[in-house]
Amino acid sequence: MSHHANILARSRREFLQRYGCGFGSMALSAMLAPAATGKGNPLAPKQPHYQPRAKRVIFLWMQGGPSHMDLFDFKPRLAAGGGQKFPIPLPANYEAPGIGRNLMMAPISTFSRQGKAGLMMSDWLPHLGKVSEELCVLNGMQADSEAHAPAVRQLHTGHSVMVRPSIGSWVTYGLGTENQNLPGFVTLCPQVGGDGGSTQLFSNAFLPAIYQGTPIGEAGNAKEAQIRYLEDKSVSGKLQRRQVDLIQSMNKSYLQQLESDQNMEGMIESFELAFRMQAEAPAVLDLAKESKATLDLYGIGEKATDNFGRQCLLARRLVEAGVRFVQITDGGWDHHGAIRKGLPDRCKAIDQPIAALIADLKGRGLLNDTLLVWSGEFGRTPFEQDLSEGKAPASERGREHNPKGFTAWMAGGGIKGGMVHGETDEFAWEAVNGKVHIHDLHATALHLLGIDHERLTYRYTGRDFRLTDVYGQVVKEILT
Repeated sequence: MSHHANILARSRREFLQRYGCGFGSMALSAMLAPAATGKGNPLAPKQPHYQPRAKRVIFLWMQGGPSHMDLFDFKPRLAAGGGQKFPIPLPANYEAPGIGRNLMMAPISTFSRQGKAGLMMSDWLPHLGKVSEELCVLNGMQADSEAHAPAVRQLHTGHSVMVRPSIGSWVTYGLGTENQNLPGFVTLCPQVGGDGGSTQLFSNAFLPAIYQGTPIGEAGNAKEAQIRYLEDKSVSGKLQRRQVDLIQSMNKSYLQQLESDQNMEGMIESFELAFRMQAEAPAVLDLAKESKATLDLYGIGEKATDNFGRQCLLARRLVEAGVRFVQITDGGWDHHGAIRKGLPDRCKAIDQPIAALIADLKGRGLLNDTLLVWSGEFGRTPFEQDLSEGKAPASERGREHNPKGFTAWMAGGGIKGGMVHGETDEFAWEAVNGKVHIHDLHATALHLLGIDHERLTYRYTGRDFRLTDVYGQVVKEILT
């Protein structure tokens, strides 16, 4: 279901060129398609496999790979060994530019025990620290690839090589969604190029097209986050309904001739959803309806936090309106160099908005059944990366990619807050206890939504596919 509104707008233009209809104003609330909640609607709410702890998900992706040993995974041995040779032998085939000296980089931020839970966290995350009792920090995360593109694909789709459905598509396929006038899966301000960014990350792949994510806004510009081509105020609602009905009748006639065509089926469903969205989506995306106190809470209006704060507030408004899965993206976490400047800047951008999101959800009674997941595609190395091989000042050095051990955290629906699960070795290089692979993270998220990850399958090319492939274990230790 790609670009619902784009499809509708383009087909409307073609319709008008062909039939010469006039334009008028719009009022849709009384004309929503009766089939929206009827039998056979692929987005209608579905029964989970068992009693869910969470009803919806907000996935916060830190694009590029946050440096876990500088944020959540404090290692005294690493702090004491800065500038010394890294004592763990690297694999013989390990190659990365700028690590020839193989010197350890001590944590570049100070740590302290924060909030009611007293979690050891970077002092660059003071707002998040204040809600530490809600966080379950996973310090034993692991992924399979050191390269952005495959690691990003695995985080979003469960597979590092093949094009597979994204987790948001799987969730809406399995559960449907609560509000039939909005998409079930929304991705806010996605980056579709660079550092592994791609439309594959919110793709339905081989699932029916209606389950593809709807992108809203563009990377770095949450202030303009709207659904493009959604409204045409020069067309009356009554006329537009007639236009859609005519186009749909032609599409359905064509589909009957073909008997089966997933793209055509997706287009038919997209027309109806796009038509219904006009009644509700603009209001949901309008932050002007929020109080000044709420805008201030998220840091909207402040240069450092405005963009990500808008995404977080939009996410709250979307899940409150009944959207099943919302993804938020923040770029700029790939700190091969100048990490001493780049990392605190990224922390400042996200710290207040995420803490506000957690507090806001909790205050509205939504946190108990909303699952938050925060992660990058991997972490960073405990040794420095200096592309000049020792010639650059310390301020210009960074850290290389590291999928062997890194940090993610979860909060909200069904998660034990105020705890740390898993650990890396004494240098934060590799997970050694409480390991949580990306497949396990996915299995756990689905479990909290009431979905058995082994039973959520889709038959394609003669095989039953699933998000976790043939892997994945629910991390029961972190569940309430």
